[in-house]
Amino acid sequence: MYDQILNQIGLSKEQSVVYQTVLKTGLMVASKIATNSGIKRSLCYKILEQLIELGLIEKRDDVGKITMFRAAHPSKLKELLAKKDDQLKSAEATLGATLSKMISDYNLVSGKPNVQFFEGIEGVEKVLNDSLTATETIDAYSDIESIEKYIPEINKAYVEKRKKFNIKKRGLILDTPKARELLKDYHPEVTENKFIKCSLAPSQTQTILQIYDNKISFITLGENGLFISMIIESPNIYTLQKYLYQSLWELATIN
Repeated sequence: MYDQILNQIGLSKEQSVVYQTVLKTGLMVASKIATNSGIKRSLCYKILEQLIELGLIEKRDDVGKITMFRAAHPSKLKELLAKKDDQLKSAEATLGATLSKMISDYNLVSGKPNVQFFEGIEGVEKVLNDSLTATETIDAYSDIESIEKYIPEINKAYVEKRKKFNIKKRGLILDTPKARELLKDYHPEVTENKFIKCSLAPSQTQTILQIYDNKISFITLGENGLFISMIIESPNIYTLQKYLYQSLWELATIN
């Protein structure tokens, strides 16, 4: 009678049969439940224990010498459904946090770069925080003037997390008086910066590029909240960018 709804709640076919048998007949010994439900006694005992764990069946040891069973109040079904809903939401949140890594594993095996694209301030935070899992020193090209102009609080929180997790970073910065001023004594325990000169370079690029753990991340900053962020995961692209960065790092100046 209640098979469909009980199955939707999550009970197996056998659990549904045993539960309905006890629900309709009341207090009963296990052997009688097995007979009435048509389920083998050994399996019936196992199912009864499962239903007890789910809170749908109660065991009574205070009625005579034989253990008896009865159904809990049917409202327990609603509690069970609510619990499963909470578990599903938790699983959904966990999947959301790990899905990108699973996709990354899949793409790396298949030889396809994993590309993730984000918009808005939330995307900026997401991409920055992704590098907090780095297992190596992060190499970065950073427009510190734009960072201070558009995302000072986000960057402050990010640096504090890097310090907490002791994640080191090397930064290549366009050499401007303002950049030198901003980077004076800039968290030297986790950050090493060098300055690069280029006659063709603008004073601000409004861009952050980071290289770490087979990933290249880009963040563009601009007026009116026009933030675009991206993560590309590819061993080949990573290796090329790492090589170019190291070459430029060796040519850059500290003072």
